[in-house]
Amino acid sequence: MDLQNLNQNLLEKHSYALSATRSAGYLMQNMSLPLIEMLATRTTRRRDPNFKEHIKIILRELDALLKRDVHNIAQGIYPFEVLASLAPIYSLGKYALVLEDAFSIARRKNARQTKEFSPEAQGFMDDVPEYYQRNFHFQTNGYFSEKSAKLYEYQVEILFGGAANPMRRLLIPSLRKFVAERSGDKIDGAGMHFLEVGAGTGALTKFVKMTFPQARVTVMDLSDPYLGIARENLRKFNKLNFVQGEAENLPFPNETFDAVYSCFLFHELPEPIRKQVIAEGLRVLKPEGYYGMVDSIQTGDNMDLDWAIQRFPVDFHEPFFKNYIDTPMEELFTEGGIKNVENDQGFFSKAVFGTK
Repeated sequence: MDLQNLNQNLLEKHSYALSATRSAGYLMQNMSLPLIEMLATRTTRRRDPNFKEHIKIILRELDALLKRDVHNIAQGIYPFEVLASLAPIYSLGKYALVLEDAFSIARRKNARQTKEFSPEAQGFMDDVPEYYQRNFHFQTNGYFSEKSAKLYEYQVEILFGGAANPMRRLLIPSLRKFVAERSGDKIDGAGMHFLEVGAGTGALTKFVKMTFPQARVTVMDLSDPYLGIARENLRKFNKLNFVQGEAENLPFPNETFDAVYSCFLFHELPEPIRKQVIAEGLRVLKPEGYYGMVDSIQTGDNMDLDWAIQRFPVDFHEPFFKNYIDTPMEELFTEGGIKNVENDQGFFSKAVFGTK
């Protein structure tokens, strides 16, 4: 074994140890949430008779994703520094806030209350579409408060046992391949302009900027509070601009961007809006440009996990999720005019990508 392969193997082992430890921390925090729900609602959820088998499947799929993620690091597809994000040991104060908020979420879930907003949150709702005016996931104030935005990434990591960021990174290998094919040796993204729609608090764009530091990225989201937190989370990066607006009605000229992508967006959209988002993305994309998304797996993508995605909209307020999982994104991409459509899967997510 030569020195380079030895270094790669050591990096992969070190990265896996760090990633697995990080994941274990989030899994432990996840285990506290059913107790919070029981205390808040004074009810006990009936135990799934297949609980043990389901846990084995989830842990197996989670481990496979983590190993793929650290292999990508060892291969230099994205840097080791991506693993520093949201380490649970450094965020115990935020975990306390998550537990506090979990009582409100459990109460709202028990009452099936999906339109509960503070006066602050209501102030952001006048200029957004009706489908967006709800407490997605029963979360406090939906996407319309700074507190919600500050907790969001941490809540999602707890929900997926530390796998949310590795799932987000499923998109990067295909984007890196596109950049390499377009730019040759200039894989830092120099001269390229990317657009992320539905960027939320900027988690995926952070990893994109770590991988392509010279790319210009426009960060766009419908939520003004979430976009504000994205500015904070991405403040150390340059060549960024932030735009508040709808992914289905982009305020950009035709053929502006080299790549357009999204993360965890499409499952929260009605099907007609999904089609409009694709059409608008292609409109602002340059010829032969890259179009991609990472989102939930869909029915039949991993039959071992079909039970989980079918239950997801029951446990969380996701009104468009059933239609999403039954309407393959690969077909919507192809019908929308995207060429060379491919996908890549890991744990509960998949990346779908192609070119204009």
